[in-house]
Amino acid sequence: MTARPIAARATLRLAALMALAVTVLSLGAMALQYRLVETRLMTAQRSLLTADLDGLAALYDQRRIIALRQAIDYRATAATGDEMLLLMDRNGTTLAGTRPDWPADLAPAGEGFTSDNAITFTEGSTRWLAVARTLPGGFPLLVARSLAPVDDTLAALRRGMLGLLGALLVAGGLVGGLAARSVMARINRINDLADRVAEGQLDARLPGARSDDEFGLLETHVHAMLDRIQNLNRATHRLSDTIAHELRTPLNRMLQKLAKIEGQDDLTADLKAEMRQAIRMFDSLLDISRAEADQGTGGGLVPVDLSTVATEVWDLYEPLAEDKGLITEMRTIPGLTILGDRNLIAQVLSNLLDNAIKYCAPGDSLTLTLTPDSDRILMRVADTGPGLPDDLKAEAFDRFTRAERDRATPGHGLGLALVRAIAARHGARLTLPPTEKGFALEIRWPRLQQSD
Repeated sequence: MTARPIAARATLRLAALMALAVTVLSLGAMALQYRLVETRLMTAQRSLLTADLDGLAALYDQRRIIALRQAIDYRATAATGDEMLLLMDRNGTTLAGTRPDWPADLAPAGEGFTSDNAITFTEGSTRWLAVARTLPGGFPLLVARSLAPVDDTLAALRRGMLGLLGALLVAGGLVGGLAARSVMARINRINDLADRVAEGQLDARLPGARSDDEFGLLETHVHAMLDRIQNLNRATHRLSDTIAHELRTPLNRMLQKLAKIEGQDDLTADLKAEMRQAIRMFDSLLDISRAEADQGTGGGLVPVDLSTVATEVWDLYEPLAEDKGLITEMRTIPGLTILGDRNLIAQVLSNLLDNAIKYCAPGDSLTLTLTPDSDRILMRVADTGPGLPDDLKAEAFDRFTRAERDRATPGHGLGLALVRAIAARHGARLTLPPTEKGFALEIRWPRLQQSD
């Protein structure tokens, strides 16, 4: 199967996007909750501050500064650190309080015992909500409530939210990953099937029962489409096979009758050549059909020394290539064995070398290499001839595919189609690697592992 990069997997991107969306929504909800909790806590502290001010106001209405001083002295002895009280005279001398001096950078503002204009200030590491007033006669009064409980609660809330956010990210990643893995497994089943069909296995189908969901419906549609394609392909091949078989016999009879015609040797020779070419085309079509019919069966395949077959075929075609002025080279390793049909393998090499010699010009090079490649044997035939036009590479292995420039050259465009059919018969992989000049074809034959 063709490797697919992670970045190309839309399912993973969709899962990541959904996890991100859930995280963003959760962050928004947590931010709103944080703001509500903060508002409630500050409202509670402001209520406590207002209650303190109301109590001091009642005392002030009764006995003025004396009552305030006595009350602040009493509360200072029982202070818990959550409140700040301070009363000073007009000269800045402390009359009573929980601290000896007035906080720096805090100026009295406003009038009366109300929490209007309450301000926050920080002293040390503690924030305070304070009301600073100047009472009649020039007596500064400070009443403040510590915001440490609020800050501690909000800090704990932030830690909890961060932990929850981390848990959401992990859970989202796990759930998204599992969902993506499940979906990718279903998609990869169909991709594997598509890869096998692209390699020529039109009878390939997905194993197992299909589920009652969208993927099951998609698999059903794909199977129905492949059945239709396979039926059409069989009908087309049957038609071509029937035509090839039925016309081959009358053409042979015509050749025999032409041999009896006298006095028109040139005409009969031309007719015989045309008819022999037509017979060769029909033979090639029948060979292709037989190879495709046997594909995947494994029947009739025996151990074959691929190195020996390649050397024998090369020895037949090398003199022809040299006579045409080609520069030839063969590189192989002896003893490379596959499970195959010797005649079909020789036919593959004959087609490839014959095509190369046919289309190359004097001075071009022709090479045949045979090398082990992991569990396969790489056969490469390359030349520096005109090569395939770019617009034909996608359909190079289709029947009757020929470039316009080659119409004058004898041939029917069946050579590569036969090569593909024979390669598929042996379970070999066929590729057209890119070349700077000319044409190259690589066949990776399954290597026969010799037992010790």
